[in-house]
Amino acid sequence: MGYKTLKGFGSARLIVKKSVFIGYASPAKTEEEARKFIAKIKNHHGDATHNVSAYIINDGRNFAVRYDDDGEPKGSSGKPILNVIQNRGLSNVVVVVTRYFGGIKLGYGGLVKAYSDAASRAIDKAGIVDVYETERFEATFPYNFFHAVKKTVEDAGGRIIWEEYGQLVKFTVETRKGEAERLMELLRERTKGRVGLRALFMLED
Repeated sequence: MGYKTLKGFGSARLIVKKSVFIGYASPAKTEEEARKFIAKIKNHHGDATHNVSAYIINDGRNFAVRYDDDGEPKGSSGKPILNVIQNRGLSNVVVVVTRYFGGIKLGYGGLVKAYSDAASRAIDKAGIVDVYETERFEATFPYNFFHAVKKTVEDAGGRIIWEEYGQLVKFTVETRKGEAERLMELLRERTKGRVGLRALFMLED
């Protein structure tokens, strides 16, 4: 089971009829992380007219969806930001859009568009990444199988996260959950049984 989230922090600025909108997007694994991020932006932009926020947290055990219009007309800002997060299929994400009012009212539709655009651009800047549950195993083999093992792992979508060189080569391989057994079988075939394999069990965070 996997989900989409943000690679890192992203921000974007746009001006709509003299109002300045600054979008901030960040990954957040817990509600506490999301709230801290919102508080940090509010603190940084204490002089702003509004700091509108939304987040979705889903870690498999806890699920939370929240948005806050922060004084803007109901449904014109927080909900549109949340919709952007949902439409991108993202989880464990928090977005804050700061507004400095420029003296010209945008109307309900104008607010929805401005907040949506700022959120969307901030998410684009942050970048989207697929996160999957993973499992690991160790592969030990003679040097003459180095290229065959490396290519087999990479072609199957696995990742070599550690390499050790002694009398034999030792790789620590990471795959998506449920795919390790198939890849280990493939490695046995490609090396004619000359590879030593050992499943590694990871502790949960």
